Amino acid sequence: MSRNVALIIIFVASILGPCAVFAMASYASINALGRNPSSAPKIFTGLVLSLLFAQALAITAMLIAFQLFSTQ
Repeated sequence: MSRNVALIIIFVASILGPCAVFAMASYASINALGRNPSSAPKIFTGLVLSLLFAQALAITAMLIAFQLFSTQ
C-alpha cells in the first residue's frame, strides 16, 4: 500500500469518527428532550460540550493529516 493511500485512509477516518459522534450525540439529545423536555438546559450543555470536544479532535486530526500530506 502506498503512502498516499494510507494517508487518505487516515484522513477519511479522522472525518468519519467525529461525524459519528455528532450523529449519535444529536440523536441521543433529541430522544432525551422527547422524554423529559424540562431538562433542556442540562441536555443542551452536555450536547454542546461533547460536540466541541469532537470538533477539536476532528480539527487536530485533519491538521495532522495535512501535515503528513505536505511532507512528501
